[in-house]
Amino acid sequence: MLDPLDAQVGSRIRLQRKMKTLNQSDLDRAVGVTFQQILKYESGTNRVSASRLQLIAEALHVPVALFSKARASRSLARHLR
Repeated sequence: MLDPLDAQVGSRIRLQRKMKTLNQSDLDRAVGVTFQQILKYESGTNRVSASRLQLIAEALHVPVALFSKARASRSLARHLR
């Protein structure tokens, strides 16, 4: 069973990737994982470690807090200004 928080983090990764017009292969090369692993992160099937989430945030040029449930809406609003 998927953890709701893992699914939420994954969907935020997918949203940011698409907003940056990157495909999964672009992100996997930037982060150093396989295409399949990015797919699993985005679907919430695999949990993203803190260190990997930091790499993803850097590759997407967004603050890592954007992926956190409590701070996401404020960070997203600031980032989109």
